[in-house]
Parts: sequence; structure tokens; C-alpha cells
Amino acid sequence: MADAAIDLVIDMIRQRALGGADKTLDERRADMDAMSAAFGEPQGVTREEGTLAGRPCQTFTPLDTTPEETLLYFHGGGYVMGSPTSHANLTARLATAAGARVVSLEYRMAPENPFPAAVDDGLAAYKALLDQGCAAEKIAIGGDSAGGGLTFATLLSARDKGLPMPAAAIGLSPWTDLTCTSETYKSRADADPMITTQGISEIAGVYLAGKPATDPLASPLLGDLTGLPPMLLQVGDAEVLLDDSRQFEAKARAAGVDCSLQVWDRMIHVWHAFFPMLPEGEQALVQLGDFLKKSWRQAARAQAI
Repeated sequence: MADAAIDLVIDMIRQRALGGADKTLDERRADMDAMSAAFGEPQGVTREEGTLAGRPCQTFTPLDTTPEETLLYFHGGGYVMGSPTSHANLTARLATAAGARVVSLEYRMAPENPFPAAVDDGLAAYKALLDQGCAAEKIAIGGDSAGGGLTFATLLSARDKGLPMPAAAIGLSPWTDLTCTSETYKSRADADPMITTQGISEIAGVYLAGKPATDPLASPLLGDLTGLPPMLLQVGDAEVLLDDSRQFEAKARAAGVDCSLQVWDRMIHVWHAFFPMLPEGEQALVQLGDFLKKSWRQAARAQAI
């Protein structure tokens, strides 16, 4: 049953890719925004539009709750597409899984606003939550794909500026190395229906706009990870970005970070987004929610000592 579900998802993605080969960036952005809507309106949450640190955002809160905990979420899309709208169902499900409000940020994207604009927006959003009175131990930061890389870049920037670390971080198929040179960029090229090695390298170039891919705020894998908060990474073993997570976990652990990695059999890039039709997507989101709840409890206990 599970194999049939992932096969259906892969076939659907490949068919969509065939039809989108000649589309403009604006058309691709519109298509990505429509993706979440294909699964209907987000369930079990209220959804509010607002601003955070001068950027648009959408806030998802589980119905009939007033949670103290906040997940600051950065959507994926290669730093060139995606939005809180494209990820509405995913972030809503994270809100209900974690029992927390999720603030999904519309950070600036390339080519209009290349690196480091997204990192500047991520840091400003985190600082704004702190300035609003949200305690660091009640905040987590997370994201998928490029948003996962932005999560870790934001943490590095916050640490270097002396800001307190949040309670936890999560990365869903995170893109942590924009040099795009790891072994799985070749070995998983045929298995990954979402990302091609050439395509992701080109997107990295658009985002970097001439700046070096080795900058740790572009490629957090290449930075000093000392002092980052507990984190959970989830990645599929059919992903081009598999090594981005495996190498990041190894380096984080070597730096003394409490970092856990889950490699999901047969799963593709950000399979979580297909949770309405893919059991493993639902299971992964539930586990992320459990990790966040546990991390917030531990942070609260540590603060009370």
C-alpha cells in the first residue's frame, strides 16, 4: 500500500515536470502556490495573514487553543519560488502535530533579491519574535529544502550576533550545501523526481548572484556549527540532497550539537508535502511534532533550574 502511494506521487511529479519545462519563473511560482490548494483548505487551524519584521507572513494556530510555543517556518523552493501559500497545508499540519502556532514567513527571493536577503529576513523575523516577548525557549525554527538551509543559516547568524538560541530546529530535506558537489547529486539523480543536478546548480547560481557558495550563510554545512540548538533532520533515501543531511548531521554532532537524522526509505524530496495521500508524509510530520513538543518541554525545564 505504501509503495503504491509513493509510486503514484512520483508519477504525478514526473507528469507535472513534463508539462512545465518551458514555463517562466512567474508561471512556476503560480504553479507552486496552487500545489497546496490541490489538497483543499488547511484543516484544524485558524489562518491569519500579517507581517513580521516588515515581511508578509501567515500564522497557523490549532483550533480552540492559545499555544505559547511558536515555530518560525521557512518554505522551500530553491530561494526563487514558494510562499506561505504554497506550503499552507504542510505548515497547518505541523501546527496541529506540534500543538503550536506556526508563523510562515514570506522572505525575499532571488533573482529580485539574491543572497543574503533571505538570511537577513530570517534573522529579522527571529529577532522580531524575541522583541515581541516570545521567550527563546518557546521558539523553534524550521523549514524544508531551501527553507531548511535558511533555518540553519538563520541560526548561525543569530548565534554570531549574540542572540539566544531557540529551543529546537527542524530540517525537512534541507539544502545545506550550495556547492552541489556531494556524491548523491550523481548517485540519486535518476531516483529523484523533484531535483536535477543541473537544475539545482543553476538555481544556486541565481540565488548567489556571484557570491561564493562557500559562504556559511549560503551553505551552512561549511560553517562552524558549534552552539546550535537540538535539531531533527528528515531526508528521503531517494533524494539528490541526501548527503546534504548526512554530512550536516555528522558535522553538527562533531561540534557537540544534539542532532538526530532520519533517513526514510524510498522517500523523495519533501515528501511531507504529500501527507494527505502519502502515509509516510503524515508519519514524518507527526514525528516532527513530537520532537518539537519534547524539545519545548526540555527547554522549559532547563530554564526553570
